[in-house]
Amino acid sequence: MTSSPQGNNDVLSDRELQVIELVASGLTNQEIAEKLDISKRTVDNHVSNILNKTSTENRVALVRWALQWGKVCLDQVNCCTLDLPRDDAAS
Repeated sequence: MTSSPQGNNDVLSDRELQVIELVASGLTNQEIAEKLDISKRTVDNHVSNILNKTSTENRVALVRWALQWGKVCLDQVNCCTLDLPRDDAAS
């Protein structure tokens, strides 16, 4: 029996969930890399793996998937809790 990725947190790592949140917020892979202090190539690999795991074809489809399955919170809609590193602590 094959497990569907839809809504299944087990198929996505914590880092992949962070990347999805940042993709949904409109950041480029380079901006995500800078925010997470990792290389752009690593972000490229994360995004590619996420697209494969979620059976989505592009970033727009990924954001739609993430909203549908409660993986992201945008503008107080579909809010969930993800522990993302915040820049607020440095302020």
